[in-house]
Amino acid sequence: MKVYAGDRTIDGIEVTVDGKPLPERYDIKQFTDLGFEWTYEGASPQQLALAILADHLDDPEESLKSSAAFMKAVISELSNEWQLSSADIDEALKKIRADR
Repeated sequence: MKVYAGDRTIDGIEVTVDGKPLPERYDIKQFTDLGFEWTYEGASPQQLALAILADHLDDPEESLKSSAAFMKAVISELSNEWQLSSADIDEALKKIRADR
């Protein structure tokens, strides 16, 4: 099971997956060039949603399709320091898909 984590540090924002930097996945879609953000709805939080889903699902098309809903349901609700497990993401996606 993977663990995704984010923190606001003195050096800026850090987002990792299993302790390694999470790629922005601009190769799928670039919502912003400002990097990741969370705690609100917008382009940078959607970039984070896309990156997490792309890593978790290993399906670029589904990741892009679900990124807006995942951003609204999960990313916008994160606190300044957070962790999400693979199980947390699966549970959120299950709810998102049920609402479609």
